[in-house]
Amino acid sequence: MQFQDRPAAAGINSGAPVGDKQKRDHQDEAAAVLGHTSKKMRPPGVRSVGWALVQAARLHRARTGDRLAKLGLFAGQEQVVQALAAAGTMTMGDLAALLRVRPPTASKTVTRLAALGIVERRAESGDGRVVRVQLTEAGMAKAEAIERIQEEVEAELLDHLDKTDRRRLRKLLRKAARGLAEAAGASGQVAEADAEIEAEDETEGLPA
Repeated sequence: MQFQDRPAAAGINSGAPVGDKQKRDHQDEAAAVLGHTSKKMRPPGVRSVGWALVQAARLHRARTGDRLAKLGLFAGQEQVVQALAAAGTMTMGDLAALLRVRPPTASKTVTRLAALGIVERRAESGDGRVVRVQLTEAGMAKAEAIERIQEEVEAELLDHLDKTDRRRLRKLLRKAARGLAEAAGASGQVAEADAEIEAEDETEGLPA
């Protein structure tokens, strides 16, 4: 079975003569397309606030993760430990809501921490369906170690900023977060957190 040759596109390998002007037009068009693509596809530069913020967050997370690994913890597990250290005891549902994760995700993390002897689970008296979680003595020790780690990384993060710059940075980041929260329809949660921070600033005599 033989296939008929398909006609080539006009002006491209068709055998038809192409003038110099037409060649230049094709070259200019190709250069314009390539230039537009390269400009559009290039990674964000130093002028992008979001890019700088992401890089700082990644470095902060990496530094914290390295220290947590020495405690035998993975990044994210420290949030559960700190939440329980502050609350004392919580139901699985309340813990998941506080961390803003799905209940199965919180349950998996708690199961791993329980295997390490950091948390313990107990069924609610009178209702076995409700499970409460709390730290063990070993877990309390981990919580104190985590707090020291965060203070160390915080010091590294702010090492090149004076007190005025630190307050200004926190204020600007809160404003930026508020903008994203409004766009996502979650401004109420951010406003509540801002109110708590501003109250702490007033107590310490710091400008909000």
